[in-house]
Amino acid sequence: MGSTLPVMKQPNLEIVIIEDEEDILELIEYHLQKAGYDTIGFLSTERVEQFLEEENPILMIVDRNLPGCEGSEFVQRLRDNGFNIPVIFLTARSKDVEIEEGFERGADDYITKPFKPKELLLRIEAILRRLGVILSDKIKHRDLTLDTINQVLYVEDRLIKLTNLEFKLLYTFIKKPNTTLDRDFLRDEVWGDESTNFHEKTINVTINRLKKKIDPSGEKEYFIPIWGVGYKLI
Repeated sequence: MGSTLPVMKQPNLEIVIIEDEEDILELIEYHLQKAGYDTIGFLSTERVEQFLEEENPILMIVDRNLPGCEGSEFVQRLRDNGFNIPVIFLTARSKDVEIEEGFERGADDYITKPFKPKELLLRIEAILRRLGVILSDKIKHRDLTLDTINQVLYVEDRLIKLTNLEFKLLYTFIKKPNTTLDRDFLRDEVWGDESTNFHEKTINVTINRLKKKIDPSGEKEYFIPIWGVGYKLI
């Protein structure tokens, strides 16, 4: 039997907090750690980019009034350098033009101080749920609905029986729709430790089998092959 998919918040979800006021930084860390997240705090943007290059946190909470480099300018620089980590600005800058500026420079969400810790946690969870990091009971894409508790698939209202491997493969794609997933990523993500004697054609065979189950007529074209790379779910 293959391993089952997680249905609860995964462990070791690390969140970076950049906040120059130590008491506020400690308050944020307290509430996030209490909710089950790992945290690492910085009092400025110094050394943050190096940390992001070496580690893999899931989200950043960034103040804008920071010493040395204004928070939104720092995030814009990260975006320009290819970092796509989700960012929530948590700041006293509350004017409409400042909020617009924050989103234009790369924010995924924007919270103004004073803030409610519960609201911050809910906004974090909303972002992570969209990314598939925190799983809701059901995940939808077009007319596909994956029930992650019972590990079944519905196409519109029709129940489709999938093997555990097929379910994991489809789940992996639905977490990253409209994104090209290369073969190495799919092998590691879906087959994992079972990929020792892995053959390149295994992915093709599994995807073709999955396509026949969810789109027997081939009219919906859920999967697009990307020549020499992998596949994309559209």
